[in-house]
Amino acid sequence: MEKRKTSARRNATPARPACRPSSAGRPSTASARRSSDGEDRSAAPSPSEPSTAPVPALTAPAPALTAPAAAARERWKPGTLIYPLPAVLVSCGATPEEYNLLTVAWTGTVCTNPPMCSISLRPERHSYEIIRRTGAFVINLTTQALARATDWCGVRSGRDCDKFREAGLTPLPSDRVEAPLVAESPVNIECRVRQRLPLGSHDLFLAEVVGVQVDPAYIDPATGRFDLERAGLIAYSHGEYFALGRSLGRFGWSVRKKSRPAAESRPAGKPKSKSKSR
Repeated sequence: MEKRKTSARRNATPARPACRPSSAGRPSTASARRSSDGEDRSAAPSPSEPSTAPVPALTAPAPALTAPAAAARERWKPGTLIYPLPAVLVSCGATPEEYNLLTVAWTGTVCTNPPMCSISLRPERHSYEIIRRTGAFVINLTTQALARATDWCGVRSGRDCDKFREAGLTPLPSDRVEAPLVAESPVNIECRVRQRLPLGSHDLFLAEVVGVQVDPAYIDPATGRFDLERAGLIAYSHGEYFALGRSLGRFGWSVRKKSRPAAESRPAGKPKSKSKSR
């Protein structure tokens, strides 16, 4: 993994006017709101504090799961209800004059080897044409400290202003692609577009991950472990932003055998049998 460059590169172009609400801006009435990724948020509930309800202990027996009667289920029209999602800042632009930021929730990993991911954008977005032309973008993970800037970049247009400057964020040069990264983000994922798929309201940009930069502040100097949990990542769910809660368990914990004291591991006098290979 390559180390982050320490020198910040500020936009040296003449200051642009303050950002105006985009065509999909945030109205104060109950009319439909659309986020930068194009989601209709008109039915979203008003923002509230994350739930503080206690989570059952991992050692507690799992409650019995019973399927409710089919008649009790409500039928809705087809829609995108895969929540929660990451709310990332996508940065793009080959030169400081066109550097821009876009908040995207329609994003995800699509392949491990080679490492690939995707973002979905509406063609009318300002960043769409930049990414289509340059074939590059950076996915910047967001934190609680970046929550306001994340939302702001999703409801303002970069056509007439410098979003980096207005949001108080720092652009840094990438190592592998023609796009800036956000210095305040704990993880910057440099992506090169491999394919663009028109789907309907959105086009999907399928990209290969060609570089990753991380903030060394989250690396344990003693172990070298990258402690991303300390970054305070946020997620997006049905029109609201949430801070991630406490860990419920690591991958595979549900099938991991509990360790037993040595004295109770097998009956006294019974030889230890050899384990069979699976």
